[in-house]
Amino acid sequence: MTDSPLRALVADDEEPALAELVYLLKMDPRIGEIRTASNGPDALKILQAADLDVVFCDIKMPGLDGLDLAKVLSKFVSRPQIVFVTAYDEHAVAAFDLDATDYVMKPVRAERLSEAVRRVVTAGVAPQPGVEDHDDEVIPVELAGVTRFVQRSTVRYVEAQGDYARLHTGQNSHLVRVPLSTLEERWRDAGFTRIHRSTLVALAHVDEMRVDGGRCAVRVGDDWLPVSRRHTRELRDLLVRSTSLRG
Repeated sequence: MTDSPLRALVADDEEPALAELVYLLKMDPRIGEIRTASNGPDALKILQAADLDVVFCDIKMPGLDGLDLAKVLSKFVSRPQIVFVTAYDEHAVAAFDLDATDYVMKPVRAERLSEAVRRVVTAGVAPQPGVEDHDDEVIPVELAGVTRFVQRSTVRYVEAQGDYARLHTGQNSHLVRVPLSTLEERWRDAGFTRIHRSTLVALAHVDEMRVDGGRCAVRVGDDWLPVSRRHTRELRDLLVRSTSLRG
């Protein structure tokens, strides 16, 4: 992305919400041209005819909802970034799967929208020479009615809680509507491994491994996590390989 102002499309079938979002975006110097659409099909027509940087899109719209629009855009050779702006929090996981840059809840606050624009700008910045891009995934989480995005690299371990999973970072934990088995499959190549039927751990965050009386546990920060017998040997091998690679 260059220093040029962002070219944006705002799509919402509710006129007051559309007008408010356009008003707030016009106040942001990082936003340049703004086009509008009141439904999904009109938004798609505009996007097919114009080269835009970002779409601020409601989810529930007639004809073609926001999620379906994002699926179509994913097939574009040059895809604009998507920021969902919605009154419904239950679509956050689906938005995450569609590589949304952000997920903003209505009523929209100016400072929250400004943060969404910042994420759009930084997401388009190329990595600096010599700095590896690990394609760090972001996970939408709910906290006190606010949707926040947690970077996968900050997750130390994950605990299963029924059909949900609890992500543990350095200071907080977040419950997400994703089964542990799904995260195990998705994050295996990112250095996460199963150490117990209910626990997934990030190898990079394991500080110590201890075997006492045949029972194995690993220390992640201040937490000791039990390792099942069937996972002990595999975990030891993975940690040895991981340490040798880092060294």
